[in-house]
Amino acid sequence: MSKLLHDLQFRGLINQVTDEEGLSKALEEHAMKLYSGFDPTADSLHIGHLLPVLTLKRFQDNGHYPIALVGGGTGLIGDPSGKKAERTLNTSDIVQEWSDRIKGQLSRFLDFEAEKNPAMIVNNYDWIGSLDVISFLRDVGKNFGVNYMLAKDSVQSRIESGISFTEFSYMILQSYDFLKLYQNNDCKLQIGGSDQWGNITAGLELIRKSEENSKAFGLTIPLVTKADGTKFGKTEGGAIWLDADKTSPYEFYQFWINTDDRDVVKYLKFFTFLSQEQINELEKEVETAPEKRSAQKTLAEEVTKLVHGEDSLQQAIKISEALFSGDIKQLTGNEILEGFKDVPTTEIDESEIGLIDLLIQAKISPSKRQAREDISNGAIYINGERHQDLNMVISEEEKIDGKFTVIRRGKKKYFLIRYK
Repeated sequence: MSKLLHDLQFRGLINQVTDEEGLSKALEEHAMKLYSGFDPTADSLHIGHLLPVLTLKRFQDNGHYPIALVGGGTGLIGDPSGKKAERTLNTSDIVQEWSDRIKGQLSRFLDFEAEKNPAMIVNNYDWIGSLDVISFLRDVGKNFGVNYMLAKDSVQSRIESGISFTEFSYMILQSYDFLKLYQNNDCKLQIGGSDQWGNITAGLELIRKSEENSKAFGLTIPLVTKADGTKFGKTEGGAIWLDADKTSPYEFYQFWINTDDRDVVKYLKFFTFLSQEQINELEKEVETAPEKRSAQKTLAEEVTKLVHGEDSLQQAIKISEALFSGDIKQLTGNEILEGFKDVPTTEIDESEIGLIDLLIQAKISPSKRQAREDISNGAIYINGERHQDLNMVISEEEKIDGKFTVIRRGKKKYFLIRYK
């Protein structure tokens, strides 16, 4: 087995592969071009896309040529794989805008300027957009038997609930992508999530029928799961996006640091470029000293740095440490906004306000009597410091960057005060 496939196997990144022996030999003999597709179904990729992106990067790091296909064409159709219902169709201008944004995100991970083996981005709208219906049906569609398509899991799972001809034809279009890249770019390998197996093997069949003496391969990586049964990449606030404006680096860092002990070693293998020795060492720590959470900290640091860069990682760590220690005053206004994005927030007009009145206005305490009791009992913290003066007035000194005051009631209940 080739060194690269051996590493992918150690990491649990090979779910299914066609002709493993042939692929291993081909990877050893010469640099190979491979691709994975990313349909623009939103204005950002999310962490569900991270595994195929990083797998492309692993191939590039081993001397191969990754091609990131942005589905400007297939994104107008909708992939039924893994979906229980028909997708909402987006307009072509929205799909084009999302395609451009995804191109920018992919460039964080793949090196398009590399001297020896630069990555490449293609958009399948370039060949699907100009394909007329007669050519599509005669030259492409004739190669697909309906029984063959019905047998695929992505279609089977939707037969009862219903599938339109539009989504039914998605498999043919993705197969056509593989054929075009094989013909135009000498691309011999397609990778994707395990839900793409049917589409990938259909592409291989189309290449076999269209090209004499063809040799191409397919490889799927497992869908990421969580030990507790909940869906990976989802939180109460929604999806974890790669766009910092949609999911802040601090939220991103927190997502990874809260990984379950049962999942953390698997995620280290999937999402980091640590060596086998480093991962094995962290695995021992999970078993012998789980309370240190060394594996989770390493995972959070590695993935946050990879996606958002060193500066954003350091800011996320700074916010995390400030919240843990209660030393809120060391944070800037922007860091306050990032760290307290989801806590109850109240806007205040007054430049100065008594603490008791503030607790009532911000609904931190339900009554003046309770507010006095909370203050007297030492349950109220302002920017991390306990205050027990019933006559205290919030002044400029308690405003971080002149804009925010963070109030904590008890051990965990945080409230954010914003000044107009």
